Amino acid sequence: MIRLSTLKTLALSAFAAISLSACVTATPYQPLATGTAQSGGYSETKVEQDRWRITFTGNSLTSRDVVENYLLHRAAELTLAQGKDWFMMADRGLAKSVQKIILPDPIIMSHMWRPTAIVSRGVVVGWANPFMDDIAWRMRSDEQTVQKFEAYSEIILGTGPKPVNDPKAFDAKQVIENLGPKLVRPVPKP
Repeated sequence: MIRLSTLKTLALSAFAAISLSACVTATPYQPLATGTAQSGGYSETKVEQDRWRITFTGNSLTSRDVVENYLLHRAAELTLAQGKDWFMMADRGLAKSVQKIILPDPIIMSHMWRPTAIVSRGVVVGWANPFMDDIAWRMRSDEQTVQKFEAYSEIILGTGPKPVNDPKAFDAKQVIENLGPKLVRPVPKP
């Protein structure tokens, strides 16, 4: 039979998990932010006259396509802000980080049980209750694969018509017209 205090702990844990998951969303189109539920965003550095390095970092809920589109949009915004008409991607790449996370069953995290991690080759593969020797119970855990993407590019800015037949060249106004409606901006804080 489960104790009343255990049920309270489980209810509070479930409420906290639901509350936290409601706050976490994909990275909106924003300047680089860290340490928040909506971490990530764009940043840029001027390398030399008419040459910039731009990055867009997404959190674990931001897809690769979104990260790459936001990078292109930021390049177009920066181009227009500098009084230029087009940009060329001199260098472009995508970094992907993958991390596997093993989460114990919420019941074993209650105040009455202190789980012990089962480690195989440096990776947590399950959880054990030091008071019970039940192999099925030990392995009750959730495994999640978390991946994050960061797109980066060095761009060269130009004036006038964009270079013809160059797949690395983009018309800044057209990029904003096509990608702008797809942007998700941060929700203003009340």
